[in-house]
Amino acid sequence: MGGKSSKGDITKPEKGEKDKKDDKDEKEKEKPALPPVPYFRLFRYASTMDKVLLVVGLLAALGSGFSMPLMVIFFGRITDTMVGNAEATEGDKWEYCKNYWAPTTAPPGGTTTGFPGGNSTTGPDTLGDEFLDDIKNLALGMIYIGAGTLALGFVFVSAFNIIAENQVYRIRRLYLEALLRQNVGWYDTVQDKNFVSRIAEDLMKVQEATGEKVGLCIFFMATCFLSLGNAFWHGWKLTLVVLCSAPVLAITASIVAGLQSKVAASEQESYAKAGTVAQEAITNVKTVMAFSGGEKEVKRYEEGLEVSKIAGKKRGAVSSLGMGLMWLIIYAAYALAFWYGTKLILEGREKTCADPPEEPEYTAENMIIVFFSVLMGAFNIGQSASYFEAFAVGKGAGATIFSIIDRIPEIDSYSEKGKKPQGRAKGEIEFRGVDFFYPSRPDVQILKGFNLSVKPGQTVALVGHSGCGKSTCIQLLQRFYDPIAGSISLDGEKITDLNIGWLRSQIGVVSQEPILFNTTIAENIRYGRDDVTQKEIEEACRQSNAHFFISKLPNKYETVVGDRGAALSGGQKQRIAIARALVRNPAILLLDEATSALDTQSESIVQAALDNARQGRTTLIVAHRLSTIRNADVLVAINEGQVAEKGTHNELIRQKGLYHALVLAQMQGRGEDLENIEEEKDELKQYKESSMYNTERGSVLSIQDETVVTPIESGADELSEKQLAKQASIRRLLALNMEEWPYMLIGTVSAFIQGSVMPIYAIIFGEVLQVLSDPNEEKAQKDANKWALAFLGIGLLAGASMFLQLFMFSLAGEALTQRLRKMTFGAMLRQELGWFDDPANNIGALCARLSGDAASVQGATGSRIGTIVQSISTIGIAIGLAMYYKPKLGAVALAFVPLVVIATYFQGLLLFGQNFFEQKATEESSKIAVQAVANIRTVASLCKERSFVKMYQDLLVKAHKDTMKVNLIRGFIFGFSQSIPFFAYAAVNYYGATLIRDENMPYGDVFKVGEALIFGTMMVGQALAFAPNYNKAKIAGARILTLLDRRPKIENSPGVGLQIRSSNGAVKTENVAFHYPTRPTAQILKSMSLQVEPGSSVALVGPSGCGKSTCIQLILRYYDPISGKVRLDNQDIAALNVDALRSQMAIVAQEPALFDRTIAENIAYGDNSRSVSMDEIISAAKMANIHTFIAGLPAGYETRVGEMGTQLSGGQKQRVAIARALVRNPKILLLDEATSALDTESEQVVQAALDQASSGRTSITIAHRLSSIQNVDKIIVINRGEVCESGSHEELLQQKGLYHRLWNMQGSSGNNSE
Repeated sequence: MGGKSSKGDITKPEKGEKDKKDDKDEKEKEKPALPPVPYFRLFRYASTMDKVLLVVGLLAALGSGFSMPLMVIFFGRITDTMVGNAEATEGDKWEYCKNYWAPTTAPPGGTTTGFPGGNSTTGPDTLGDEFLDDIKNLALGMIYIGAGTLALGFVFVSAFNIIAENQVYRIRRLYLEALLRQNVGWYDTVQDKNFVSRIAEDLMKVQEATGEKVGLCIFFMATCFLSLGNAFWHGWKLTLVVLCSAPVLAITASIVAGLQSKVAASEQESYAKAGTVAQEAITNVKTVMAFSGGEKEVKRYEEGLEVSKIAGKKRGAVSSLGMGLMWLIIYAAYALAFWYGTKLILEGREKTCADPPEEPEYTAENMIIVFFSVLMGAFNIGQSASYFEAFAVGKGAGATIFSIIDRIPEIDSYSEKGKKPQGRAKGEIEFRGVDFFYPSRPDVQILKGFNLSVKPGQTVALVGHSGCGKSTCIQLLQRFYDPIAGSISLDGEKITDLNIGWLRSQIGVVSQEPILFNTTIAENIRYGRDDVTQKEIEEACRQSNAHFFISKLPNKYETVVGDRGAALSGGQKQRIAIARALVRNPAILLLDEATSALDTQSESIVQAALDNARQGRTTLIVAHRLSTIRNADVLVAINEGQVAEKGTHNELIRQKGLYHALVLAQMQGRGEDLENIEEEKDELKQYKESSMYNTERGSVLSIQDETVVTPIESGADELSEKQLAKQASIRRLLALNMEEWPYMLIGTVSAFIQGSVMPIYAIIFGEVLQVLSDPNEEKAQKDANKWALAFLGIGLLAGASMFLQLFMFSLAGEALTQRLRKMTFGAMLRQELGWFDDPANNIGALCARLSGDAASVQGATGSRIGTIVQSISTIGIAIGLAMYYKPKLGAVALAFVPLVVIATYFQGLLLFGQNFFEQKATEESSKIAVQAVANIRTVASLCKERSFVKMYQDLLVKAHKDTMKVNLIRGFIFGFSQSIPFFAYAAVNYYGATLIRDENMPYGDVFKVGEALIFGTMMVGQALAFAPNYNKAKIAGARILTLLDRRPKIENSPGVGLQIRSSNGAVKTENVAFHYPTRPTAQILKSMSLQVEPGSSVALVGPSGCGKSTCIQLILRYYDPISGKVRLDNQDIAALNVDALRSQMAIVAQEPALFDRTIAENIAYGDNSRSVSMDEIISAAKMANIHTFIAGLPAGYETRVGEMGTQLSGGQKQRVAIARALVRNPKILLLDEATSALDTESEQVVQAALDQASSGRTSITIAHRLSSIQNVDKIIVINRGEVCESGSHEELLQQKGLYHRLWNMQGSSGNNSE
């Protein structure tokens, strides 16, 4: 593309330029991020109905906030009633008040019972009935509050979720719509290209900031402030004392949270480095295999993991310490509250014993209300505070999304403005004084005063050096960009005055890498024009030479082509793209390098289709291969953004200017006489008429011979998640963690102790309340002090056990994660190449397995054991206590245990943000968005923006409806989980009261049983909800174990197979048959036999899909043949050690894979069995013609090449790859299309390097460009998976067989540069 390569080459920058670039980078970094939107702007897409729901939700959330304070009041009154009842029945007035009454006031005969001033006629039965009635009324009150909580919780959670879902549903469509309407220049300059992930990530953040979290925040805030108000109302002194622990808790929590986020970030960063190593190795797995780099990659990965493990341990220590301190502070606050509360109550007895009695300042009721209210207030402020972060994140995410939605692009594909001339355009094009630079590279001017006129129906070819501006003209004509100066007109009208949709509808485009969408062939062609009929589609396919191969496919035109057309070959994709362009019946056809990436046979077919397509329309062609455009009406040679010369082929050849120089450069080696080209064209024309167009008869080169690429089938042994979860061996996963058994043992014991804390708390709580009815004040105070210290003791126990449990399991978990990551990565790199071909093992999936699965397994081992042991300990001891104190009451409480566990578990999931409802439809719709945005140029040129938005929205509808149902379920779950403890406490307290009345049960035992079972099971539910997902962990574990157990079909372990130190370089295949593992129906090689003598140079040629590259892969033993043998020095390579075999060979491929390391490290990668010296690296670079270039770089050999070598141009990458191959000093050099993707200048330099590299060793070359291999010792021609002829270049031309025909086709139809 014009201007494409101007960014590629690392040429040595001048000092001034470099400084400018650094300044520019600094400015980019300094660019301020978008300011967050005001919070209420997040609701800008809410409908009137949504706003009504918003008000209802707000009121319901506020109403729900009253439930907890009311429950605490009722609980306090129940406690006070029970304590009062005990005081009234346990001792007479004299015993209770003797410390406050003078002896003279002692009642005669002690006949008065009850409180001073009480009715002496009240009997025990009446007292019991009154007591039970009081408890019954209070319990009913609790039930009513529970019912209200359920209803209000359901309303506000559902309401807010519905509002958020409705909004996000609208925003998704608007966001994609806005993205697709942006001009291409905006895509070039925008820094963050992560557009589509924003649809998932950023919109989820907006949804969280406007959904149930708003209601929950209001609910928790209301509960918090009402609880604190409640506490101050019922006892301000005690409230202030208890609150003194709150700042300590808050400061501790904030310090821990800060440290946690710091170490978590450093852990993520450190794993990201290891993850990059893994991703790079898996992406370039062929290179890793070819150069036996597996061990080196595992070692580098392990070094990255070591840093991540240390960071993980720090995170574990900080989290554990934070939780331990939190429990210690909470129980210390309990101790303080009960000690001081008891003191205040006992001090208030004097008022109770006055005559007439006065209301004491503090009673059991006050103490319970204050204590639990402060506890609730602190807990709820913590809960609500966590949501403010979500709101802040949502505001930031909203800013990014809304900025794109609100952006009106300079070139607006949705605009209805501009002229729409009637009928089809004539196709007269004029560029007048056009200046242009790309928005992303304003310092590089591409076109300078460019002038060009194209008459209707003319075919004009643009030629010139890479970066001269050829493709830029194509893009400007489509209005992907507007010129900086000058104008472009169509039929006399400036294209800026024309409607952009109409303009693009007049243009058909076929580019070098045609983009097909993941749908059927027919649908892909229909993207050219909406109202096209099936008949027209087939006619267009006939014109583009595609109909025949489509008819051979099992599903014909309904065949799904895969992502970007992955299930089709290059030639097949091109022909479908041509058909798509033809159904538009465009006035203008733009062909941008439409055949440059194709092999000879495909190119001939596609070129013929293009010649057909050009008839009767204006055509602009960009081509590197000049032979493809000799017969154009006008050739325009462009140099440095200006027209240097123009005319016909013969006119320009006679001028001996730029075009002449380009043609000569491409024809070197063919020895063609420029004057005789016309004769050769006539000769080819006769040949075409006899064979190429006669496809129906199946000539040697007909489409029948073309390999029909069938869609890849995923591995049949891929198990479903349910099966994986079933077959996961937890015992084996634990065995992998056995090295850390001391940590596991301490963690398990600590978990048991932590589990016992809640039941012990219940006992002490009951004892403290029992103290309040003790008539002996001194003893009561002494007991209160004792139990307060016991609370402090529990705090120390809980803090220590929580710290040890979490820390020990995090140490064990980190060790297991690192071990699994290393083992999994090693196992991946040991697999044969066929395993990587399976779509289930794509790069993303494998990297996710390393990062996610290995970490998730912790959830099935240590921490899971901890959670289970803690839960069993809590429930076991609680049930034991309940049965010990009162089996009848225990049974009633036990009935609520499953409901409480389920309710708190689901509530935990809800609050923890885990969405337990899968939404596959959203994933499907995201794929559409990904396709559309990734291929924005194609979408824009086809004017299909609205179509993709509609498809996206259609897929979202189902997800939207499903989510609406889920929102109601979430609402019910929240309401249910909030209300169930109300019902449980009401039942236990009422039944406890009947047992107090009927069986004289001590009231303290009611609280022991109730708190132990109800509060204990609430804790269990929360522990289970917040524990890592066990099922996810089992699935992850099963995936890892399945991989670790898999024996590769080609074993490359050091001890397997014969070792060879050196080789003669003789290669032989005997009757080899082969098909790729993922395509068993497509036979590639059929009885292939060929022989390569030591030290000779051999070239493999033939049509696309005939099996050339497959031979190279079998020689490297990437795959094993289905039958037959491949031999090295007469030894079957299946018997040799794989690394030893590959050490005798080196490969240079069409698209060489370089690693994101220094140039020196990339060259040294050629021999991973030893440490390669710098002298050897420089020597190899000199032989590969790259040393001078490297030496000229500021950092020399220490220059990093970027991801996949992106900082180097194609020619530079190839030469580094050649140097890498030479460091290995191989006996056999394998060259697979090593120069086919390069332009003329780069190809000449690289070809010279290859010729030098091949001398003195066996070389096997694959090339589409036959001119590059005419000097080899032997050419082997392959067709339909078999050798059909072999010999030298001259011998094969004399035979006038397939090679002769391929040679002639290249000479005239487009590949004399080959």
